[in-house]
Amino acid sequence: LICEAYNLMKDVLGMEQDEMAQVFDEWNKGELDSFLIEITRDILKFKDTDGKYLLPKIRDTAGQKGTGKWTGISALEYGVPVTLIGEAVFARCLSALKDERVKASAVLPGSTIKFTGNKAEFLEHLRKALYASKLISYAQGFMLLREAAEVNKWHLNNGSIALMWRGGCIIRSVFLGNIKDAFTKNPQLSNLLLDPFFSERISGSQPSLRQVVAQAALVGVPAPAFSAALAFYDGYRSRVLPANLLQAQR
Repeated sequence: LICEAYNLMKDVLGMEQDEMAQVFDEWNKGELDSFLIEITRDILKFKDTDGKYLLPKIRDTAGQKGTGKWTGISALEYGVPVTLIGEAVFARCLSALKDERVKASAVLPGSTIKFTGNKAEFLEHLRKALYASKLISYAQGFMLLREAAEVNKWHLNNGSIALMWRGGCIIRSVFLGNIKDAFTKNPQLSNLLLDPFFSERISGSQPSLRQVVAQAALVGVPAPAFSAALAFYDGYRSRVLPANLLQAQR
């Protein structure tokens, strides 16, 4: 999600790295305060020995150590839609196809639409979209833990799990304290999105998530994780889904 936010700043808004670093610095002072936002700011500021920014020199291909893949496999085995981590893993897989992407970039057309909106307004949409998507991803993760606990007869203390991550892990953030509070208030909470604190924030942020996903699609900048967050949100809040047609087809 953070990589996609950076890419949207760069390719939709045409921002320079020092400007992006300032944005991430501001974000790190609010509800997005986290280790990963902090190091993203520092990476964007970092210059090589030649005085030029280091980030553009780093090859845009990523492998993965396995944690995301294992989570995706578990999600499929337990039948839980952990779509954001799945999309993040697939985005890494796609990045690894560098030679193919270079060839495709010369053959396959993209969008001719350019961003013409208000830059500051879009950045605020992006901040809220990142917060909403992060919340949705955590909600999905705890859905998987809940299902695994039910199947395996585990008794998990979800609040303590959130605090453990806050203690010494790359996903540590202020946000995890809010998750701990939600499970302390209601240990039987079925989904984080239904906690009053988070439902209020997702309600306020989801319009911005729509703006970001729509703008990314129009301009032709890939945003698979943001898109997955919105698709899950709209699916989860749907009283009726088209699975009745699927069942009829079967």
